[in-house]
Amino acid sequence: MELWHLPATELAAGIRDRRISAVQAVQSCLDRIEAVNPGLNALLDVRPEEALADARRADEAVSAGTALGPLHGVPVSTKINTAQRGSLTTHGLAPLAGVRAADDDAVIAALRSAGAVFVGRSNTPAFSMRWFTSNDPHGRTLNPWSAEHTPGGSSGGAASAVAAGMTPISQGNDIAGSVRYPAACCGVVGIRPTVGLVSNWVAPTPVDLEGPLTFQLWAVQGPLAGTVADARLAMRAMASPDLRDPFGIPALPAHPSAGGPLHVKVVRDVGLAKPHPSVSAALDTAAGWLAEAGHVVEEIELPLLGEAARLWLLLLSEDVRPLLPGMRDMGDEATRLNMTYLYEAAAELWGDKPDTTAYIQGWARRATLITRLQELLGTDTVLLTPVSAEPPFENDADILDPARGRGLFAAQWPMTSVPVLGFPAVSVPTAVTDGLPVSVQIIGGRFTEELVLDVAQTIESRAPRITPPLD
Repeated sequence: MELWHLPATELAAGIRDRRISAVQAVQSCLDRIEAVNPGLNALLDVRPEEALADARRADEAVSAGTALGPLHGVPVSTKINTAQRGSLTTHGLAPLAGVRAADDDAVIAALRSAGAVFVGRSNTPAFSMRWFTSNDPHGRTLNPWSAEHTPGGSSGGAASAVAAGMTPISQGNDIAGSVRYPAACCGVVGIRPTVGLVSNWVAPTPVDLEGPLTFQLWAVQGPLAGTVADARLAMRAMASPDLRDPFGIPALPAHPSAGGPLHVKVVRDVGLAKPHPSVSAALDTAAGWLAEAGHVVEEIELPLLGEAARLWLLLLSEDVRPLLPGMRDMGDEATRLNMTYLYEAAAELWGDKPDTTAYIQGWARRATLITRLQELLGTDTVLLTPVSAEPPFENDADILDPARGRGLFAAQWPMTSVPVLGFPAVSVPTAVTDGLPVSVQIIGGRFTEELVLDVAQTIESRAPRITPPLD
């Protein structure tokens, strides 16, 4: 078996005990990138010589008996909207097409410290503001399952790369499903951690770039991986107490243990978009597996998730409104159309231009919803929800038709409600239906990442192993 087939957990163990070398692992992934990336356009700025040099240093550290990080020698890709020293950091924008970062953002530094070997930068839409992955300077990324369907966004390049075997782990970030949705579209695992667990500190630039409040409070860094175990390994490596991050935590939380069967609350529909039959079937299957494993499963109504999804449209659209002129100037036509339909969708719920009172009340209401959801979940209850009300969208579904573009925001309620509330959530595949992966989402109480990953592991252990038809 080629080494690129192996999960990160096996690669890390093999490198540590010298059964394989980091050079062999990295070369295998580079060979896989050379074979499949030209057809998928998932990774950019691939520099084999640099990656192999880093791998040789990793092997020398093993030979020298140096203390090794949990990802020592493991090939990893990183996203072009996250600063990595010396690498393209374009955000998918033509005006930044040649920009290379001077230093690492905190999450990149954490991966580097854990021993990861960076093999390429993953593609993303302009401004990372779509559930699709294409942009003017770097082109379109394809889903390895279907060239006609989105690989997801904004971490579409990351998900496509993992699904195609280019890397076992990719770094992504999530403010509206940008880790979880691409993972689902490509049939891999993606986890969005609790806000603050992974530092969002950004390396200094010549000009301070203060993002709007929604970006500061909702955006998180998280991994995409081929297995739940790999996602857990990567998340632990990325978790980085950091008080430079204004919302960072000072120390890693204890890993709560349920101490017995969990309560699994199935939420199928919050009144925004009826789930597609394949989505409902995936929920039924996952719920059955969890009941079989001894958990207490029941279906409930939970309107607060629908309310949170509606708040996402209000608060994000109003936060971004002052930035629109610059986004229109720097972005591509797809971004301009997508943002137009976002504001049309928001207007259907909140009016053409909500006043300051609505905005303030929206933030106040958010706090109440967080409290109520935490009271429901505690440390022994999880939610089982769709990832989206629909299977993976057809390419450019957000921009080809105004009504369709507006409708996607309703279908994506499981993706948008979670960032508003700040809870951890993981996307895990269950099956392939009509040639496309289908996944479910598990949401847990704040800082219960280990718990939601345990539930995802239970599902993964019963689901068929799926791989895209590339070979």
